Amino acid sequence: MEVPIIPTDGDESPRLTSLQQLEYAREIIRLEAGALLQLADRIDAQFVLAISQIYNCETNVIVTGMGKAGLVGQKIAATLASTGTRSHFLNPAEAFHGDLGRIQHGDVVLILSQSGHTEEIVRLLPSLEDLHATVVAITTDCNSPLGQAANVVLELGPLQEACSLGLAPSTSTTAMLALGDALALVASKMRAFRAEDFARFHPGGTLGRKLTKVEQLMRPVRECRWASQTETLRDVLSKCCIEGRRSGAVMIVDSKNQLSGIFTDSDLARLFERHQEGALDQPIHNVMSHHPVTVPSGSMVSDAVAIMAERKLSELPVIDDSGTPLGLLDITDLVNHNFADKESEQTQDQTGLANTINPGGVPYPKLCEESKPELASDAADGPELIERHTRRSG
Repeated sequence: MEVPIIPTDGDESPRLTSLQQLEYAREIIRLEAGALLQLADRIDAQFVLAISQIYNCETNVIVTGMGKAGLVGQKIAATLASTGTRSHFLNPAEAFHGDLGRIQHGDVVLILSQSGHTEEIVRLLPSLEDLHATVVAITTDCNSPLGQAANVVLELGPLQEACSLGLAPSTSTTAMLALGDALALVASKMRAFRAEDFARFHPGGTLGRKLTKVEQLMRPVRECRWASQTETLRDVLSKCCIEGRRSGAVMIVDSKNQLSGIFTDSDLARLFERHQEGALDQPIHNVMSHHPVTVPSGSMVSDAVAIMAERKLSELPVIDDSGTPLGLLDITDLVNHNFADKESEQTQDQTGLANTINPGGVPYPKLCEESKPELASDAADGPELIERHTRRSG
């Protein structure tokens, strides 16, 4: 890969034109992409053996490597851990100063070394044998000291580094990273790792918001306004027992405590706009919205927000399998939660916290054009429903 360079006056450093910079960048990416395609054709039964060791490991997968290979190893260890395989990174230089104690009988040690001759890695091999650890090596040379000592060798094959000097780890580290991802994700699929499992390991940031369940952000039923469908609208509005900011909706239940309807601030505003004040003394069943849109417990918040955006809802009841309301999603709570996450992420960025995976908030969609009119009073708690919900959740 030869790129013409332009010398500068009074400066021995070469300068590339804009077009040359772009072409050089494309050549680098093509070279590394080509190496990955060759690697995909190269993997064989040794990969299956490596997967078997990782999948059947009942202790930990320890990933190690020096320099750039070590940085790649840290990412591979993180990917393994977040997709269902217990994994930690071990700095081979620190291993000789006590960190070998992290390795126990039954561990699988995944070692990354482009040449297979890295001094710190070679010095580590006898200790790994004494500890009866299974060694899986990722290297370009199966005949290297590392390749000879390993139980399983994943050979990268001959690689041309992408830098103009052919020295800086680039193609080799890309290949290591791709192969590490393949190991982690194949093992994860074999474990039938689910989105719910992924969510447990990613409670924060954008990933966490996508996988958060509605129970985590809904207002529990004890903090919601609700009423029996036989109560009059005036009686419902005159009750005030909920502390804090109330939601803009009253959930209506039947004699079986199953959700039968919903009455919102907007419904009340429409009654006054139409001069239907007489409805205040009618059963709320007559003026409520029947068959309201709901989400079942266990749903993802992202799915619930999509429903609220599509139907232009500000409140969304959460129900159990029998139709009993468990709580209410309120758009204001969702927005406040979103901004709180973003402020937390900004604080973490400013303080320079290491290893923080929280890449910024994605705003929830705008759901309503108009603000909701405030009611003069709150509705009361329903002890029977709360007692039943407490028994059910207990």
